Amino acid sequence: MTETSPELTALLPDGTAPRAQTPNLRPRDAASLILVDRSRKAPRVLMGRRHPGHRFMPDVFVFPGGRVEASDRAMPVFGMLDGDSERRLMTRVQRPSPLRARALAAAAIRETFEETGLMLGTTEAGPPDVPSEDWQAFATHGVYPNLESLTFMMRAITPPRRIKRFDTRFFLADVSEVAARVEGVAGPDAELVELRWLTLPETEKLELPNITRIALRELAARLEARMPRRLPVPFYTMRHGTHVRAELD
Repeated sequence: MTETSPELTALLPDGTAPRAQTPNLRPRDAASLILVDRSRKAPRVLMGRRHPGHRFMPDVFVFPGGRVEASDRAMPVFGMLDGDSERRLMTRVQRPSPLRARALAAAAIRETFEETGLMLGTTEAGPPDVPSEDWQAFATHGVYPNLESLTFMMRAITPPRRIKRFDTRFFLADVSEVAARVEGVAGPDAELVELRWLTLPETEKLELPNITRIALRELAARLEARMPRRLPVPFYTMRHGTHVRAELD
């Protein structure tokens, strides 16, 4: 299913207007993690405020995430992605492979740690042999990243002619999957200057990139349906100058 609408066209951009002189960059693979705490009556989601000095989306609240690195392909992991998530991660991409799908999921876990200090994984398998310094903290704390804890929830490509462009896969996980944490990662000189656990109504009051607001709407629908993994994955992109919402079945 594909949708186009004036509302979607207004919502999707990241808040920066396209410029004719900006090169039309090829989007880079990226991953983001939506971490949910359902231990209370009203579910809460973890969000962080980006540093006000950033050139790209400064001083707004986002989910932790970032681009895929080479080490994400080589990092040993515990378990596998569920079949639906893996298949959808390989849909509508060039050179699809299970390794690329696994790297996207691993990147979501690594970036979440780097920006929040939270490690998703398991300590049951002993310390992993890490491929690079990017993953050293997981070896230090004896945590294998656990891909079974993630569900692929949404995909979005930054519109053309922005100063940065990402093909971002949003993953969903429960806070119970956190195996270790390092305090003090977020702060005045960090990527995220503060972290907050917020109910969905509380997020409506924040300064958010429009695609983050859309992701929160998709999350609300999943929570309403009790987070089944088999729901189709929405895919937001631009086609012939129009923003569209497709579904990866």
